[in-house]
Amino acid sequence: PPSQTGREGRCVPVLFAACELGVFELLAVAPEPLDSAAVSARLGASPRGTELLLDACVSLKLLQADVSGGKAVYANTELASTYLVRGSPRSQRDMLMYTGRTTYVCWGHLAEAVRSEGERLQFMQGLQDVWRLEGARVLAAFDLSPFRVICDLGGGSGALAQACVSLYPGCRVIVFDIPGVVQMARTHFSASEDERISFHEGDFFKDPLPEADLYILARVLHDWTDAKCSHLLERLYQACRTGGGILVIESLLDADGRGPLTTVLYSLNMLVQTEGRERTPAQYRALLGPAGFRDVRCRRTGGTYDAVLARK
Repeated sequence: PPSQTGREGRCVPVLFAACELGVFELLAVAPEPLDSAAVSARLGASPRGTELLLDACVSLKLLQADVSGGKAVYANTELASTYLVRGSPRSQRDMLMYTGRTTYVCWGHLAEAVRSEGERLQFMQGLQDVWRLEGARVLAAFDLSPFRVICDLGGGSGALAQACVSLYPGCRVIVFDIPGVVQMARTHFSASEDERISFHEGDFFKDPLPEADLYILARVLHDWTDAKCSHLLERLYQACRTGGGILVIESLLDADGRGPLTTVLYSLNMLVQTEGRERTPAQYRALLGPAGFRDVRCRRTGGTYDAVLARK
């Protein structure tokens, strides 16, 4: 499945990064398991990034975490001790370091040789594929039929909007995105031909937002810091009609932040590509509550993306 392919692709950089930073070497010589703060300090690395990397390694069975003392401490698994520590008779660390620093980097530029379309169009087409598989499932996690006017913020090509009007024929969807994306959607994608779907250009951090009964934020909040998410959610609360709500579609972390593996790897991807992160249900509640939203409900869908619904 596509999600499995993406997961495997992210596992490799996690392994390379942990080897290059010396995570396994540090834990091998430490007299006792270390918490993420101690690992971060000794490696001279970002505390947040270190914690995300360690938890990803736990999910990959490279590290083990003990939380019996109230704070997670980490140690190498037998797998890591055998193959990833330099002093081990069966160590593969040097070959992995060469592969990560040289071979893997070169392969990362392969697409540049064959790319025939712009980066933005390719990304929008990729999301089209995502919502073709996942759209109906996340939109059916809650009954959205009472919401007649829906605004999909950062809705790109309109793929999720198409799934929405298919599932809820009585609704109307406004896709709100930056001008370049809207223009590309109108040129390359079929959603603009559906009379139930309209496109609105703007920056959702600063421009006026369309009035709606429900706002959808699909794969949006994970791009941003808590402060920027709070700012956006406060703007949405002001624009939202009384009795309306907000639907957040994201891949939810488990309460301890160490699973599911796909979501942990997505969170590391956000660290690399953006300033954001994936979050737990409790962390989304902590963002939505202060913005004014109430009755926050979280639903696992069994797919890659989950749903969080809150009301005004």
